Amino acid sequence: MAARNPNDRKANSLRKRGCLNPQPSSVTDEGFAEHEFFDARDVVQVKYEMLRRVRVDGTPVSHAAQAFGLSRVSYYKAKETFESGGIAALVPEKPGPRSAHKMSALVMTFVGEKRAEDPKITASELAVLIEKQFRIRVHPRSIERALTRQKKKRL
Repeated sequence: MAARNPNDRKANSLRKRGCLNPQPSSVTDEGFAEHEFFDARDVVQVKYEMLRRVRVDGTPVSHAAQAFGLSRVSYYKAKETFESGGIAALVPEKPGPRSAHKMSALVMTFVGEKRAEDPKITASELAVLIEKQFRIRVHPRSIERALTRQKKKRL
C-alpha cells in the first residue's frame, strides 16, 4: 500500500469510510488502466465493476475476480450483498462488535449490586470483580459507558 498523502482528499475520504482498497495495484482490469473515471483505490467501484463485467459482459467469474484483484469467494459475497441491498450494500461495514456484548444484563445487574453495596466503587475495581465472577475481561471505560447508557435509558 502506498504511503499516506495527507493532501489526497479522495484517498482520505475513502479511508475514512472504509472504502479504500488495500491493494489497488492488484486491479489489472483494462477499464481501470485505460479510463481516468475508474479508480482502483475505490473498493466499492472495483466490486461493482467486477459484478458488472460478469453479468453484462459474460466474463467468467474466475477471470473477473483475478482482473479486479479479488478472489472468487469475494465475487460471490459481493454478488449476494449487491443482490440483497444494491450498491450501497457494497460499502464495507465497520469492523468490530456492534454493541457492548460483554456488558450483558446479568453483568449489569452484578454491577448495580456492587454499586449499591459501595457507591464509591470505581470502574477499575468493578472490572476486577467482573473478571473474578464471570471470567470475562472488561475495560473500565466499557463499564463507564454502559453505566452512562443505563442512566440515559432511565431518563
